[in-house]
Amino acid sequence: MSATVAEAAPVAAAQPFRLTSWQAWGLILIAPYLLIFIFFVIYPIGYGLWLARSPASYVHLAEDPIFARAVVNTLIFLIVGINVKMAIALLLSGFFTNERKWIRWLSVLFILPWAVPSIPTILSVRFMLNPEWGVVNSLIFRLTGDDGPNWLNDPSLALTLAIGVHIWKSLPFWTLILLAGRLAISADLYEAASVDGATKWQKFLHVTWPSMRTLYVTCTILSMIWTLGDFNSVYLLTGGGPADLTHVLATLGIRYLRLDQVDASMAAVVCAMPFVLPLVYVLMKRLSK
Repeated sequence: MSATVAEAAPVAAAQPFRLTSWQAWGLILIAPYLLIFIFFVIYPIGYGLWLARSPASYVHLAEDPIFARAVVNTLIFLIVGINVKMAIALLLSGFFTNERKWIRWLSVLFILPWAVPSIPTILSVRFMLNPEWGVVNSLIFRLTGDDGPNWLNDPSLALTLAIGVHIWKSLPFWTLILLAGRLAISADLYEAASVDGATKWQKFLHVTWPSMRTLYVTCTILSMIWTLGDFNSVYLLTGGGPADLTHVLATLGIRYLRLDQVDASMAAVVCAMPFVLPLVYVLMKRLSK
């Protein structure tokens, strides 16, 4: 009996592995997504890292004063833009919880900047800020008789306007996310707080914020990751000007591409990874809990 089992074991081990019909169909259905991911994600990232492999590219970046200015601009863009945007989104999410009919119509108009593509919306703002024939300076001249400022010719003012455009463009999306978080809070909690005599601020502090804190922090981290890759707000509004003083890391690579410095362009993108990777790690840790 034992000899028969011993002889059958090698025969069973030698049988080839065969996929079931469900496994085969699963591989067939997954294959297009894997190919798309390889060709449009893995290959571009790998090719970019290969182009930025030379240490001379990073030495060139370190010697370029525009690079240092772009790093500072990126930090300002992140610290100011994201905190202001998320704070306003939190306030507006409370405003849009009101069930008045005119607020519902206003919410439809409010979402338009995010729903419309960036090119027409941001370029329209740029045309409005034109110092000669823009609608903003024309209105200032009609009201005061004075010429308006050259909005995009001052680096600090131009970067501030780019941050404002970024906030205006992405604010509706984060407001909707936080609004969904507010609507998920049970009304019984607010009724119990009202019975205890809590004010609106106390309701927010002890009911709304504890229920939304995790969502708010997660949205803030995700917004930081997306903002690091947002070049539309700066590039379409200022083009990095004046004198390349409003560039951020997301647009600096385009500047080097225009100068036919592909290796420096890819190196500038790689230099943004120390900002992105820790945020991605923290976000994944929070989502895995």
